[in-house]
Amino acid sequence: MADARSAPESLPPAFLEFLQENGLDPMMYSMVDTIPRYIRLKPGMEPQIPEIQSELKCHLNKVSWLPDFYAIPPQVQIASSMAYQQGKIYGIDAASGAAVLALDVQPGEHVLDLCAAPDMLGGRGSLTGVDVAKHRLAACRTMLQKYSLGDRCRLFVADGTSFSILPVNSSLGNGEGLVGLHKCDALRPSADDEAQTSGYDKVLVDAECTHDGSIKHIQKFEFWGWKTLDRRVLDAERTDDLLHLQLRLLTNGFKLLKTGGSLVYSTCSLTVAQNENVVQQFLCKHSSAELQKIGSADSWPCRSGSIFKTLRFDPATSQTSGLFVAKFTKLQI
Repeated sequence: MADARSAPESLPPAFLEFLQENGLDPMMYSMVDTIPRYIRLKPGMEPQIPEIQSELKCHLNKVSWLPDFYAIPPQVQIASSMAYQQGKIYGIDAASGAAVLALDVQPGEHVLDLCAAPDMLGGRGSLTGVDVAKHRLAACRTMLQKYSLGDRCRLFVADGTSFSILPVNSSLGNGEGLVGLHKCDALRPSADDEAQTSGYDKVLVDAECTHDGSIKHIQKFEFWGWKTLDRRVLDAERTDDLLHLQLRLLTNGFKLLKTGGSLVYSTCSLTVAQNENVVQQFLCKHSSAELQKIGSADSWPCRSGSIFKTLRFDPATSQTSGLFVAKFTKLQI
């Protein structure tokens, strides 16, 4: 259980109570200045590492368990660097990168991201990004253009709990975008059983959550004001709404997954309610869903969740922000 007496002094009593109720250690928030910052290097940029190191004035330490990722000191700012502005590097926590790596995207596969965060698709397959918030999709579009990924992606402003558009039924090639289909064809809703054979090969549900595992996010409330934390994290009614939303996002993502495909569910919360409990509820309602072992995770610095085959990253164990990861497959029944 959390010990409020050992907590960083800046954390308000209401948040400490939240941590205690959820069995979380408040001391992890004191690690914010010791956890490395992580960047991903654009593939092919390895020869430019010395130049990037010179510009950032720090050494890029390769993350052995995560391809193309490097750790740098937490105080290093990258946004004003030419390497960042030219799309050679971008910032993403290693745990978030691991969640995408868990999908194991293969060439030619169609990927659905119900909370649009297309970080690591690279040149493989196609991506359909969905988010209800226009500003988040605008940020995704900017990133896709910056890293030259737009020709393999579609973005939709839509509710991820009810989105029903299947992949374009053709392979996407360089510069082809929507493969010449008319807009009405690309936006054609799917029938309930059509996804079994024509659905997405891989689905990522990086669900909205209370963000309590993201220590850098919680630190921002010192500037935003702790009353904002009360509204965004601690409000009981909002938390109940979040649990319902998470289950609905997971359910709809699974609906759009083809038989034999894989779905990764993740949150940056460390509470059991938003993670293992959601997974358990989902499994009880869907006999065709089965948890998968994440093969690449054998070398990851994480620990097992309370449900077998689920994983948890946390600052103390992983030297990353907190993240829960579960991978499902859809069985033929």
